Amino acid sequence: MTPRTWFPEMLVGSRVTLRRHVPENLAAFKRWYADPEIARLARYQEAPMRAEEIERFFAARVVGTDAMAMAIHEAGTDRLLGTCAFSQLDGDNGSALYHITIGEKDAWGRGFGGEATRLMLDHAFTSLGLHRIALYVFQFNERAIRAYRRAGFVVEGRSRESIWRDGYWWDELAMSVLESDWRGARERAASGVAEGRAKVPGEVTVAGGFVAGGPAQATDHVAARIRGASTEARDPQQPGVAGAIASADAPAMSRTTRSPDDLIRRTIRRWS
Repeated sequence: MTPRTWFPEMLVGSRVTLRRHVPENLAAFKRWYADPEIARLARYQEAPMRAEEIERFFAARVVGTDAMAMAIHEAGTDRLLGTCAFSQLDGDNGSALYHITIGEKDAWGRGFGGEATRLMLDHAFTSLGLHRIALYVFQFNERAIRAYRRAGFVVEGRSRESIWRDGYWWDELAMSVLESDWRGARERAASGVAEGRAKVPGEVTVAGGFVAGGPAQATDHVAARIRGASTEARDPQQPGVAGAIASADAPAMSRTTRSPDDLIRRTIRRWS
């Protein structure tokens, strides 16, 4: 069996390099999550995070082991651009939640987030042997939704009018990508290159969120599960996530106190 690790040493693309966060990155997090524009896209609350909230989050979810958080660095310059992560790993069912924040706003729309997302999905479905990656995104974050679609996510439901922003009620979309979706997209992309067709570059011009697809046409039971999701499943202090609601098509992913390494070993036993 091929050795698998939860935290990769490094994930390398043509535009970005992903590697573990270091304590010195806290200063960038404090700047990013104090920005009202980023808070608007990434948080259930409209107000930016307070300094002490950012410090607690950074210690537990960024340099800690509560999530697999990776720093996004620009290839060539090594500039820190943002962060991406898997959290709530469900080793029994081979699933996790995906989060991404491009904190440097002059890097939005340049394809950095798209490549970071593809690298993370590659790691999830090959090295970690996961089956499903989910995310949540606010309806008004249209550029993020388009980018997630390009990465292979589809909309599987929505929590209707659950977010109040800019004087309006907005839906929160639930999106996911399966290993079979990802593999099929890779095969189609390889076929397109072989036939001389240009690939459409992916990009994530976002400050957080989860999920993708066309207009949500959830079945009644899926919509009901999303609308009925307990607010206890949400994590309003978690940036780059837009919170976490219960999965639309499976029992809610448990918040476990086990370490990611313990969970990934369970995943390997189940899916190997």
